[in-house]
Amino acid sequence: MNRSATPTVSATPMERPGSRPATAPGPGAPLLGAWRGIGRRLTGDTMIQCLVVLVLLAAWETVTRLGLVHPFLLPRLSSVLMRIGANVAAGTVFADLGLTLYRAATGFAIALVVAIPLGVLMARNAGVRWFFDPLISVGFPMPKISFLPIFILWFGIFDTSKIVMIAFSCFFPLVSATYAGTLGVDKWVVWSARSFGATQNEVLREVVLPMALPQILTGVQIAVPVALITTVVTEMLMGGPGIGGSMMQAGRFADSVGVFAGIVEIALLGALVVRAVERLRAYLLAWHPETRR
Repeated sequence: MNRSATPTVSATPMERPGSRPATAPGPGAPLLGAWRGIGRRLTGDTMIQCLVVLVLLAAWETVTRLGLVHPFLLPRLSSVLMRIGANVAAGTVFADLGLTLYRAATGFAIALVVAIPLGVLMARNAGVRWFFDPLISVGFPMPKISFLPIFILWFGIFDTSKIVMIAFSCFFPLVSATYAGTLGVDKWVVWSARSFGATQNEVLREVVLPMALPQILTGVQIAVPVALITTVVTEMLMGGPGIGGSMMQAGRFADSVGVFAGIVEIALLGALVVRAVERLRAYLLAWHPETRR
């Protein structure tokens, strides 16, 4: 057999008549692919929420450009964004938001460490419940910020009093959610675990806490915005560095663009933190029916 007569296969695919020649991806292809990936991950609800925000921002810019509102009362969105860009370039926004986030996270963590064990104890021990239930019932509806002068007297005017104020504000929603979640655990499941020989610690670790976890995380989702709000309010009242202090300083100099820039910055930080907590809830409750819907 003459091998020289064997037809050879071309290394490149044959082009069909009328088809366009293959072109190399352009420099913007990775960015376009990233945007397409983000678009595929966005759910319908998220897209609607983003659309609502964009409409509100467009209305803000339109109203101010048409001169319907005095620029001192409501500056242009573009001016606010330019100020935020300048703050980002100078690095001041990272210092302010970082300090605010540090205070909020520290106060929230202290409240979390104290409130969750106390809520569990209240649900499982009558003596603890009888002692703390009246105190929490009285303290929950009270305006927590009214205790700030007391904390300033006790802990000074620096970070300690602010963090204590934040922990005090977060304590009540956390302990109430933990108490309600632990108390609402189905007794039949607990009795079944005990009938199989589970100890008290095993029942608590394997049955009670997992079943109470959805309600505990609901308390966490309520307490996190409370921590951010309390942090900004204490910074505004007590001054010093932080996003709240920067907003008050801008207000004293009649810098309305600076005030609105602080509002937008804290709104973006709050949205990121709340979204992170939602992701944490979905991760911790991957076994729960609410995540599988």
